[in-house]
Amino acid sequence: MKFSSLAIALTSVLALSVGAADAKTRLRLANALSEDHPTSTALKQFAQEVEDRTNGEVTIKLFLNGVLGSEREVLEQLQNGAVDITRASAANLENFDPIFKAFTLPYIFKGEDHFYKVMTGPIADEVYNATADSGFIGLTFFDSGARSFYTKDKPINTPSDLTGLKFRVMNSNTSIRMVEMMGGTPTPLAYGEIYTSLQQGVIDGAENNPTALTIGRHGEVAKFYSQDEHLRIPDFLVMSNQAAEKLSPEELEIVKEAAVHATDSFRTLWDKSMSDALVQAEKMGVTIVSPDKAAFREKVMPLLDEYTNDPDAGALVNQILQTE
Repeated sequence: MKFSSLAIALTSVLALSVGAADAKTRLRLANALSEDHPTSTALKQFAQEVEDRTNGEVTIKLFLNGVLGSEREVLEQLQNGAVDITRASAANLENFDPIFKAFTLPYIFKGEDHFYKVMTGPIADEVYNATADSGFIGLTFFDSGARSFYTKDKPINTPSDLTGLKFRVMNSNTSIRMVEMMGGTPTPLAYGEIYTSLQQGVIDGAENNPTALTIGRHGEVAKFYSQDEHLRIPDFLVMSNQAAEKLSPEELEIVKEAAVHATDSFRTLWDKSMSDALVQAEKMGVTIVSPDKAAFREKVMPLLDEYTNDPDAGALVNQILQTE
């Protein structure tokens, strides 16, 4: 009987221990970008800060290099609870909540300083909270760089230089219309198809930030990079409502603060990666061109004007444009 009582007591202790272990919150964070990308570095810091400040009660496991799927696929997993947190471009988030359309417009931001003023101000907080009905909330943002045109055979100095040329664009209605308004022929393709499409003459150019030339090796084929900086589409770190509900109010606040700290660290890393990419691209034989941006902006002003009346994103578009 004594042995039996001891066994029962031990079993109870073990059960409590297992219960306590299970009580810890373990979250899954997916990022389609590579492990050495500045965003992934910042997300590692984010996960470590959350674990440290919650004394291990909340841990975040990172799944990098797109191992859980594309951004679109992971966002679907976020909605069904298979993933708790992910980083995604506003261009992909637009498919899940129309408010993100505002961030995909050409020249919606006047430059890097204006971008950061908007994204660190009350406008961003409104966006983070506005998506709860779509199943997720925003935690922070990451700069994904200004997108510019790059071409195989000639530089783009004015919008008229796009005439007769085929440019790869994201499969986004806004991007397609933007290139059309500037005079080019938009060709939606997957990012992984750009290199061979440039090689084979399927397209004459593409548009992206400078790392496409270096990390993506497009600078081996495209020899002109024209810094018209027509788009600056932010990435967002989003958390599912289900995951947020697993956390205490104090833990959720720690997660939000750690996310902001990650963005602060990321900016330094990102600025360096952009300047390094331009230097490396020139070593690859790419000519960097600095055209007059005003001419490009003028061509797409009708698109901006149209979106100021959009029922889903018009109010946000106006707020961003009016931010000084």
